[in-house]
Amino acid sequence: MRKRAVDIVVLSDLHLGTIGCHAVELAQYLQSIEPEKLILNGDIFDIWNFKKYYWPKTHMEVVKCFLSMLANGTDIYYLTGNHDEVIRKISSLQLGPLFVKDKLVLDLNGEKCWIFHGDIFDITMKHTKWVAKIGGKGYDLIILLNRVVNYLLKKMGRDKISLSRQIKDSVKKAVRFIDDFEVAAMDLAIQNHYDYVICGHIHQPKIRGYENEEGSVIYMNSGDWIENLTALEYNGQEWSMYRYEEDTHIDKSERPVLPIRHKMKETAVIG
Repeated sequence: MRKRAVDIVVLSDLHLGTIGCHAVELAQYLQSIEPEKLILNGDIFDIWNFKKYYWPKTHMEVVKCFLSMLANGTDIYYLTGNHDEVIRKISSLQLGPLFVKDKLVLDLNGEKCWIFHGDIFDITMKHTKWVAKIGGKGYDLIILLNRVVNYLLKKMGRDKISLSRQIKDSVKKAVRFIDDFEVAAMDLAIQNHYDYVICGHIHQPKIRGYENEEGSVIYMNSGDWIENLTALEYNGQEWSMYRYEEDTHIDKSERPVLPIRHKMKETAVIG
């Protein structure tokens, strides 16, 4: 497979070490690209829910892809999240082309891009972490059930569904939380004079513009590799949303059943 050259790739919420992670598809994507910079924006390893007995070869293949990129000259920035927050103890560590940080600011074509995981905006992370951990285990069960349901639906010739998305969309508080999260990130970015702000954490891939009385900003979220299988790519002074389901260059004939995705193209031109 011929690799695609990309200036910057942003991935978040891979949750390696859990049943929900689509490691096979992720490895396929990583093997198809050749980025100058790879930014891993939090929750790459799910240390909260890590089990010694669950570390499949497919998850190790993803790690091998990272190591291969490092060996071939890609700079990798590991930005810490809440599920891998233990790594915050070694923030500011640098090992050759590997950088561990809590946040990152890039100057792209004269404009400032602020990148961080985003769990600082989640009140449950600050005050009731145990509630969030219980919720994480419930989410894993829903994802596992979703795969069984979609397998049966496929056998019946019916369309796949996403149980977790339907649950989230049906709960007004969850929808309001997502909007509040995005607005908080954008307001803070404008206050600090950033042109772009990139987060993860809420598993909602998006590119949107926003302005208030103080200025304007473009907000981006790289999504996840549990449900959406998305990444942000920067190439030719343009940000775009990569969606695995829309990638015609990868052979998907032998991959596992995936939940339904929203089909939409998003781009943001820089400068």
